[in-house]
Amino acid sequence: MTATNVKQKLTFEEYLNYDDGTDNRYEFVDGELLLMNPPMGRHALIIRLISKVFEAEIERLTLNWLALSDIGVRTTFNRSRIPDLSVVTREQIEPYIDVSAVLETPPVLVVEVVSPESVNRDYRYKRSEYAAAEIPEYWIIDPEEKKVTVLELVEGFYEEQVYNNNEQIVSPTFPELALTVEQLWNA
Repeated sequence: MTATNVKQKLTFEEYLNYDDGTDNRYEFVDGELLLMNPPMGRHALIIRLISKVFEAEIERLTLNWLALSDIGVRTTFNRSRIPDLSVVTREQIEPYIDVSAVLETPPVLVVEVVSPESVNRDYRYKRSEYAAAEIPEYWIIDPEEKKVTVLELVEGFYEEQVYNNNEQIVSPTFPELALTVEQLWNA
């Protein structure tokens, strides 16, 4: 996704209520709106596949969780990100049924699919913000590099495992997950 800044300092409350009359999605970074353009086709197909795989595991394990796109996660006092996919509890999403869905508690897991413009944002900035927000597991799916990085939060820092080709992705949240990196590219 290409990100474009909308120059205007806002409070977090103003961000939650912001409406520019469009269907644009914005992340919130230090008082500024960061426009998130629609994803590329491959990006959308990867998220669709991951969502289906996670939902199948959630159902198989009879967990009271959901895999959702387009919900925000407040990562610091003055920042909110919109992961490509978040796994959340039903209890977490209930307060946001009729208001802007920007979670104040950490999702179980978040996923970002890297685009050429988001490399630093996904690998650096979001990594540190998601760790600070205490998100237990963060996936970085990189179609350009053809790899998946799974980050597990351990004592406040992410430990990473990188997967390539036909390697099976190991998820601390879904330990019996049957998904290879190659399957993502065939989404």
